[in-house]
Amino acid sequence: MSEPGPDALRRLLDLEAIRDLARRYAHCIWRRDADGAAALFAEGGAMDTGDRPPLVGPEAIRDAYRAILPGSDLQPFVHDHLIELHGDRATGTCHLDLRMTRDGRRHLGAGSYQDHYVRAGNGWKFASRRLTMHFLVPYLEGPAAGGTTTSD
Repeated sequence: MSEPGPDALRRLLDLEAIRDLARRYAHCIWRRDADGAAALFAEGGAMDTGDRPPLVGPEAIRDAYRAILPGSDLQPFVHDHLIELHGDRATGTCHLDLRMTRDGRRHLGAGSYQDHYVRAGNGWKFASRRLTMHFLVPYLEGPAAGGTTTSD
């Protein structure tokens, strides 16, 4: 294995800052913090959920999230974050496991985010974020069909 180059520390710090950006976004959604979520986007940054026109700019994201999040029960878990650094820009993909309530029923979902990041004056921000849901299905409380419960 070769010795790390002089930019190894910078690379590690950038990778961790970008991973933290995705975690902070999920945390804001859990907390229904529209202002916090919007602050993670660069000027002109876009959020595309695939089910409506993309929201462009932190103000549009904040305003839409202020309308959506208070009545939501979104519980996102992000993981498997892969990042490619390109200087002051980067691209990445991370996976999403989602728990939520819709129409009074609990749902499970899985999806992925395709992200573009930009180094801003005070750290990394989302330049764009596109959510692709692979499935979102209702589930029943209790054991799976045909399953049994046991108690010890």
